[in-house]
Amino acid sequence: MKTAIFTTIAITCLMVIPILFLASHRKRVIRLSRLAALAFAFIIGGLFLSRKELVGFSLLGVGLVLAIIDIIKRRKQNYKSHASH
Repeated sequence: MKTAIFTTIAITCLMVIPILFLASHRKRVIRLSRLAALAFAFIIGGLFLSRKELVGFSLLGVGLVLAIIDIIKRRKQNYKSHASH
């Protein structure tokens, strides 16, 4: 039961990240950063290893933390670039 709940939370978070990128109305291409790619790999690894709860949940947690850090870094960069214009 816990596995299904955590898997649902992880999939929901995976769906939120692209929505945040699509929500920006910029016409330029947004490339996946190295940190975001690493976060994505950890989350996918956590989903595949969810039967081994400790390993799977640890990978999911690391992936989510990395994704949040990447979002914060990108937002700070965007604010700095808009402030200079």
